[in-house]
Amino acid sequence: MKFHRSLLLIAAFVLPLTLAACGDDEPAPAPESWAPLHYEYLTKLRLNVGSIEVQDHSAPQGDNDVSAQSPVPPAQATAQLARDRLFAAGLTGTAVFVIDQANILRNGDGVLTGSVAVHIDIVGPNGATARAEMHVGRQHTPGSDPENLRNVLYSMTRGMMDDLNVELEYQVRHSMGAYLVTGDALPAKVETAPLLTPGATTVAPLPPPPSGMELPPATPAPEQVPGEDGAPPPEMSPPPGFLQAPPGSQPQ
Repeated sequence: MKFHRSLLLIAAFVLPLTLAACGDDEPAPAPESWAPLHYEYLTKLRLNVGSIEVQDHSAPQGDNDVSAQSPVPPAQATAQLARDRLFAAGLTGTAVFVIDQANILRNGDGVLTGSVAVHIDIVGPNGATARAEMHVGRQHTPGSDPENLRNVLYSMTRGMMDDLNVELEYQVRHSMGAYLVTGDALPAKVETAPLLTPGATTVAPLPPPPSGMELPPATPAPEQVPGEDGAPPPEMSPPPGFLQAPPGSQPQ
């Protein structure tokens, strides 16, 4: 009896250690990770405005809204898309990118429906306005196998951003082509300057004479007569008496 009790005691200590050792041999599940959604590698859509604002007007749609459970919520991804694709390449005017809706809803059957709606308003340098609207959506129906909800939400968000990216470029190029700046150079700043008569040069004005001093009247230049061969006449010395020494400086 004592022998059997000893075996039971040994088994009670050895079995947990054996199970623990076996558990250490099994690989731990890899942590879930999702790549950030960025679009800065794509060509910028350069608008002739001085600034671009991104405004999020979306709001949760009740208990069925599972947008916040996505690793990258749709509204966050939409705002990032606007910042990465749109660029202010002008000097004046404003473009406002507004997120009207960015949600993923789940109904009682587990079907997921995603929807993103945005619009862009432009007030140009001359006060003119332009507007473009975009709307994309995705739907997912669960299958018989269990799914990771966060993985599905991430995949739906990424798919909607891919669709929105295409729609954004199309609308900007076709609905706002007048505000699209091509090339790499920024519009030059226009500055005003007085116009000069053709052939004239800019000369700094002479300072005014000292107080009480009168300037002699201007003497017209003598008319020059060309020589026999058509060459300009040589310069002659002033006539006698034209130059006078100041009073008190005559030689003794």
